[in-house]
Amino acid sequence: MSKSPDLSLVIPAYNEQGRIASSLDAIADFLGRRDGDSELIVVDDGSVDGTARVVRSHAAFGGLLRLIQLPANRGKGAAIREGVLASRGRRVLFSDADLSTPLSELAKLEAALADGIEIAVASRARRGAELRERQPFYRVLMGKTFNKMVQLFATPGIADTQCGFKLFDGDVARRVFTLSKIDGFGFDVEILFLARTAGFSIREIPVVWINDPHSTVNPIRDSILTFLDLVRIRIHRYDPLPPPSTPDTE
Repeated sequence: MSKSPDLSLVIPAYNEQGRIASSLDAIADFLGRRDGDSELIVVDDGSVDGTARVVRSHAAFGGLLRLIQLPANRGKGAAIREGVLASRGRRVLFSDADLSTPLSELAKLEAALADGIEIAVASRARRGAELRERQPFYRVLMGKTFNKMVQLFATPGIADTQCGFKLFDGDVARRVFTLSKIDGFGFDVEILFLARTAGFSIREIPVVWINDPHSTVNPIRDSILTFLDLVRIRIHRYDPLPPPSTPDTE
């Protein structure tokens, strides 16, 4: 088996034909300037446009880019789960395809892992966060209401579970995602709930975040579905956490 890369970057994509190329360009530039080996895993979540074709045609990565195609649209949680479980990196980062949190913010999360933290969560709610292109008021209000429910029922003390930029120790990521069941937007809460239950350390990191006005998230529909996911998390009986994997010494 070849040596594990230092970083696996997982990007979920659903009908992203119009912007995935520019995101891939930005990722290629960022990873090309990093020390250490990296791999990029794009998970096409059953897109019906040309997302997969655009990803396949992107030559900047060579063999560092892997495309996983799901046969049907299953949800962001399912897509990221597939990518994380296919990853080999000593650290695993997942990020939204629109790069709403700039990749340059990764250094802040890496500093937390260097301190011994196992999961670093980008946060728009902690002091020091910088929000550019703010969301409409109604989306901010709905987000705050949902976060209050999350803190009450699942992950108290974590102010922002939903920011799509999280860095994990690689082995921790793969062990926790093995247990996950939620396919939709509630997967973030589930992963953090499972990680905390297992005793893994989590730290929120304030970041720069840029709202995407073209987001496909439906705030009313997706808030209801995510709330239902929250109920499922509380009533589901999860399997025991799998043991740590054998370290790659090659």
